[in-house]
Amino acid sequence: MTRKILVTSALPYANGAIHLGHLVEYVQTDIWVRFQKMQPKDKVAECWYVCADDTHGTPIMLRAEKDGITPEALIARVHGEHFRDFSGFHIAFDNYYSTHSPETQECANTIYGRLQNGQLIEKRTIEQYYDPVKQMFLPDRFIKGECPKCHAKDQYGDNCEVCGAAYAPTDLIEPFSAVSGAKPELRNSDHYFFKLSDPRCEAFLRQYTSSGVLQNEAANKMQEWLGAPGDNKLTDWDISRDAPYFGFEIPGAPGKYFYVWLDAPIGYMGSFKNLCAQKGIDFDEYWKPDSTTELYHFIGKDILYFHALFWPAELAHAGFRTPKGIFAHGFLTVDGSKMSKSRGTFITAESYLTTGLNPEWLRYYYAAKLNSTMEDIDLNLEDFVARVNSDLVGKYVNIASRCAGFIGKKFDGQLASTDAAWLKPLRDAATNLGEAYEAREYSRALREIMALADVANVFVNDKKPWELAKQEGKEAELHAACSEAIEAFRLLTLYLKPVLPTVAAAVEAFLNIAPLCWTDAATALPAGHTINAYSHLMTRVDPKLITALVEANKASLAPAVEAAPQKHAEKQEKAAEVAKAAAEAGPHISIDDFMKVDLRIARIVDAGHVEGAEKLIRLSLDIGEEKPRQVFAGIKSAYDPATLIGRMTVMVANLAPRKMKFGMSEGMVMAASDTDGKTSGLYLLSPDSGAQPGMRVK
Repeated sequence: MTRKILVTSALPYANGAIHLGHLVEYVQTDIWVRFQKMQPKDKVAECWYVCADDTHGTPIMLRAEKDGITPEALIARVHGEHFRDFSGFHIAFDNYYSTHSPETQECANTIYGRLQNGQLIEKRTIEQYYDPVKQMFLPDRFIKGECPKCHAKDQYGDNCEVCGAAYAPTDLIEPFSAVSGAKPELRNSDHYFFKLSDPRCEAFLRQYTSSGVLQNEAANKMQEWLGAPGDNKLTDWDISRDAPYFGFEIPGAPGKYFYVWLDAPIGYMGSFKNLCAQKGIDFDEYWKPDSTTELYHFIGKDILYFHALFWPAELAHAGFRTPKGIFAHGFLTVDGSKMSKSRGTFITAESYLTTGLNPEWLRYYYAAKLNSTMEDIDLNLEDFVARVNSDLVGKYVNIASRCAGFIGKKFDGQLASTDAAWLKPLRDAATNLGEAYEAREYSRALREIMALADVANVFVNDKKPWELAKQEGKEAELHAACSEAIEAFRLLTLYLKPVLPTVAAAVEAFLNIAPLCWTDAATALPAGHTINAYSHLMTRVDPKLITALVEANKASLAPAVEAAPQKHAEKQEKAAEVAKAAAEAGPHISIDDFMKVDLRIARIVDAGHVEGAEKLIRLSLDIGEEKPRQVFAGIKSAYDPATLIGRMTVMVANLAPRKMKFGMSEGMVMAASDTDGKTSGLYLLSPDSGAQPGMRVK
């Protein structure tokens, strides 16, 4: 059946610049869409790619007020900046719109009305903080105070960044408004809730999230959030906010507005509805419940909860189709660490472009790292330079630069036959490469493409056209060798086109051919075909540009410098502790000594990166107690947090809790390492099948 596809990327918030972390998702999506659009019309009839700025909420309202402009003026300005940056990296949206649109409001009202008619909306009176100076109810993140658990100062109203505890804003000690500094007052307000805990939603989500729509690791996460059958962990979702608020007013509820996360994903529908009006597309064909079209969302793994639970539950119970696939990707690190302003590695898209770096260098590097999992990827700046220079310039472009000139000078730009036997594996590769692109296994695709480039370069090195050109009577051999090399270059360009669209367009002009389609791999350029004069397609990355980019993004280094003596003292203190422990330890312990250590089977129910920590992963461990324990483990170099969730391991349960700057660590996981303790040889211990959380190891 001929496919019709609608693709979306997550909506960037209209309150900040696009940075290189954002671009991972949009490059990943754009490559997939471009591949689909290269298919013949009898295979993929339509593939539309829409997105929009996410424009509502208290932060937008307050930012506009600070800038002395209206929210509408702010979001219009940021929309222009975002579209500029996306265009600079060749992200080819069919429509880039805004959630502050009549189309999105219409869809939001329709969904809300249908959920209301289905008895899935409930009004409740809640108690929340109110800023008497700004005369507004405060979102949790706009309330600060002393953590009720560890008593750290200046913590947010939903969780503590020091000890990691989660709590309600009303639990804060000495709370204050982050907007005005005033002491907030508790007031009652009527709010509207989407009843996600309703048995109908639970039953639907259990089926939906295990139907193959999600990657395996994402599906496992959903089952954890849902709970075991009969133990529904879903909670109802507050979808309203009080005035003043920048957003859409809820129909029939004056002074109440849709919470931004209610109308943000509906912005996908709004943007597509706007495109439908422009192109004459049938909106209902794509969104009706029995639609045979395909809908795919590309998102970051940090917003899975909203996209895999709230959003499909809304759609299904409001009479719309649900996504066929929700593709979550991991985070970006730079040189092995989270993006940092002090190191100059919190890099904006605009600064990358204005420094003079080629956007297709980054598209290629990201693609070479991306696969279909939720693994994080690292932008290693030194490796970035080496890989781009080696692969794109040294292998790919090098083929044309060494052969094209001879075709123009010696043979009036006309090719000889290009249907040589050695090119057959390059043609046949279209099938496997197409499957890799379809499955979002870009890293595998690029490895195979570069292996084909190696084959072509071996051919050129063996034929040595620069030597043939000097020998009388070798004209035919020179003509054949260069023509076949140009055909290999055409095939490589075809396969790289989703990743390198502007280079591909330049090659199409050079080769004097129509835009390359995927089926063009099967047909060779004919003998006598005339190509145009060759112009250099890509330069090498100058490491000086990388230095300039980092410098352009650096903030003050003072905080890092000030912290250095303290870190050095901490290291010395730690070294002294280790030396003392080693001196006191004897060669043997008694069984009584061993029994003092409470080893327990633990299930890793959650795992995540720790901001500011290069080696730590935050683990949430179920050992059969009322609530999971938090443990910080120095295993980041050996494990991706997403791969640990659901895994069983062993922990020391009676280790004294240790207060760290990232929070309280309530135990220790057990791991084996090589003899010198290097983390490259770290292996978490795993119990045999049948072991359950809380069982004691003895």
